[in-house]
Amino acid sequence: MRIATWNVNSLSARLPAVERWLERAAPDVLLMQETKLANETVPELSFRMAGYEVAHHGEGRWNGVAIASRVGISEVVTNFGDGPVRDSRTKSEEEGFDPLHEARMIAAVCEGIRMVSVYAPNGREVGSQFYEGKLAWFERLRRWLTEACSPDDSLVLGGDFNVTPTDDDVWDPGAAHGGTHVSEPERIALARLREWGLVDAYRLHEQEGGRFTWWDYRAGMFHKNMGMRLDLIYLTRPLASRAVWAEIDREARKGAPTPSDHAPVIVDLDAPGVPFDAGWKAALERIAQRGR
Repeated sequence: MRIATWNVNSLSARLPAVERWLERAAPDVLLMQETKLANETVPELSFRMAGYEVAHHGEGRWNGVAIASRVGISEVVTNFGDGPVRDSRTKSEEEGFDPLHEARMIAAVCEGIRMVSVYAPNGREVGSQFYEGKLAWFERLRRWLTEACSPDDSLVLGGDFNVTPTDDDVWDPGAAHGGTHVSEPERIALARLREWGLVDAYRLHEQEGGRFTWWDYRAGMFHKNMGMRLDLIYLTRPLASRAVWAEIDREARKGAPTPSDHAPVIVDLDAPGVPFDAGWKAALERIAQRGR
């Protein structure tokens, strides 16, 4: 089984790119974040034509998470089971801010594996109400795992966590020091998820630093490889033992019209899926040449 996660940064804007990528990489399950759609506006027909069912949890203009699967979807849970979220089509992003009232979590069972797609809050600025809300959201996620799941389950937790696990996941830890995504409380919150019983699927197969999942649109940061590894696939140990390959598809960060600022992360269980060139070797060679 091939499982992927991708912050698409607006599903309506990026739908052609998602359709192409489904054909290119052929995941069995795709976890998506930042769909920026209400449930009734999800392009279900496009996914059905590609062979996928879709479960979506949205609020309108902001956030939004989804699971697309060609191996079935059942037992859907949204927002940790805490009830409905706001409708951001009728509110500003700041009005009544509470990340636990935003569309940031969806889970479903796909071919016997519980898939969880999450979009962690950004946090904006260390010490702000948005940062404190981010830490509270991580604690809610940790509590949901403890109460509703078991480390012995077959479970995938994937998405945009808006935190780098270590300094190896940042293009320049010194330049990023003191900001969100790299602060110690955020990293502790992420580590607490791993301590519950999760393994970083990408790091099982790729230890080299300098490979990221997000690059700012500004100042040519993608072409300079000035990025962060914010998008992760965590596996419980029963699944980690089945992981045979993992990759970040850098090529998906290219193309017209404007691509998402995130790249998909992929993990294969039991056997390799359809092969493709993620573009890292050529890109890192070009970057090294420019630096000489």
